[in-house]
Amino acid sequence: MRILIATAGVLSPDPVARFVARLANKEAAVSVITVIQVPRSFLEDLRSETWHPLSEDGPAGAGWSKEEDALITRYVEERGHRITEPLLNALKAAGVEAGEKHLEGEDPAETIIAAATEMDADLVILGATKHLFEDWESVSARVLRDISRSVLVVPAQPRPDPEEILG
Repeated sequence: MRILIATAGVLSPDPVARFVARLANKEAAVSVITVIQVPRSFLEDLRSETWHPLSEDGPAGAGWSKEEDALITRYVEERGHRITEPLLNALKAAGVEAGEKHLEGEDPAETIIAAATEMDADLVILGATKHLFEDWESVSARVLRDISRSVLVVPAQPRPDPEEILG
């Protein structure tokens, strides 16, 4: 079995890890991914010498240097690791070995679907931060609508009511 867990940092790590531990056998391939959006067009604008926030002119840059690519890669890896680390730790504590990928993409739904296809995932696990049936433009809703694989959507745990905390 191949399980792809896509997180933006809102998946509740322990319940997901317990579920995956029950589902996955020793031969299961589990991969945790997150999609980081890097606003390259904005970065290109900032790079150009002629750019001004009120200007109509586009960026002057014609590509990325190796150093700039390395900085973007480092940003994606560092931010991605911060997002996936709690889930990876929970999976490890539950006895599940999981790989980790941090993907760059402008469209998280398309990037998740492509990763699931590449992995040939039997199951995709997503978090839901919005009401899926009220907002069909959420990432989870778009993946559900456009993917041809089994999907488990895990709702985010409710946040504590401030009045209950303050008593």
